[in-house]
Amino acid sequence: MSANLDWGSLGFGYIKTPYRYVSNFKDGKWDDGCLTEDDKIVMSECAGVLQYAQTVFEGLKAYTTVDGRIVTFRPDLNAERMFESAERLEMPPFPKERFLEAVDKVVAANKDYVPPYGSGATLYLRPYMFGSSEVIGVKPAKDYQFRLFATPVGPYFKGGAKPITIRVSDYDRAAPKGTGHIKAGLNYAMSLHAIVDAHENGFDENMYLDPATRTYVEETGGANFIFVTKDKKIVTPKSDSILPSITRRSLCCVAEKYLGLTVEHRPVKFSEIKDFAECGLCGTAAVISPVGKIYDHGKEICLPAGMDKMGEVTKQLYDTLTGIQMGRLEAPEGWIREIK
Repeated sequence: MSANLDWGSLGFGYIKTPYRYVSNFKDGKWDDGCLTEDDKIVMSECAGVLQYAQTVFEGLKAYTTVDGRIVTFRPDLNAERMFESAERLEMPPFPKERFLEAVDKVVAANKDYVPPYGSGATLYLRPYMFGSSEVIGVKPAKDYQFRLFATPVGPYFKGGAKPITIRVSDYDRAAPKGTGHIKAGLNYAMSLHAIVDAHENGFDENMYLDPATRTYVEETGGANFIFVTKDKKIVTPKSDSILPSITRRSLCCVAEKYLGLTVEHRPVKFSEIKDFAECGLCGTAAVISPVGKIYDHGKEICLPAGMDKMGEVTKQLYDTLTGIQMGRLEAPEGWIREIK
């Protein structure tokens, strides 16, 4: 029986669902974990997460497909990325199979909150873990908690994906050899002032350049860039301080295998931007957000194929990937995990 929600009017925000998953790491091992209805977290005022931001997270979605199945999209890659993120912050990685088990259990337990096919809404899943034991000296916590909750969310773009305007930021998102390549909460905290400032000045997002030379494109506060050349080649920026987006990797595969396009993953000089035909921001929430203009300290760079609506190639990528996710197109092996 479906939850009594107006699926068509959902925004991208938190709605409490009945069940979430919790597992604790204590005395050098993870416990068995379980589902719980308790959404409150109680911890010491001196917990490692509160003192030194020792926390990592992930984001993925569950969908109802065209044939009525409930599925998740490539959750194994989220499990791998969270494993690597935890290692970088000296946290005990949550086992990958346990991660997938937690996803399956939370979606199945909250199946009434998985929006119906065609509503444009999805069930957003947020796995995260944090240092829970007391830490006053600068060192890793001893105890940790892994949690996963679910919340139904509406489409990121209501009324269609309209091209956004972004600006080149004067701030840096991540340091060379820092934590830009992992999904740590501290990376997002660093971007909050910059995004608020961008919004106050009439821009939708920031474009961060490489912190060492400020000549290469990195990413935004929460999405990877994807560019399309005038001869329809796909180009994505390469850098050790860019988060490896699962959506971006999937779009690149779609471009090659489904659309027959050439894909280049390489360092992208900011000076090249003016020569591209299309630009998009790719991530879990929106899949692709088309970019119409990039504002660089008084100069406007206009993307000719994406000024008024999503560019032709960007639209093909979006339609193909969402078609795979929703079961309208056959998926590559291992991309779709069905929830029984």
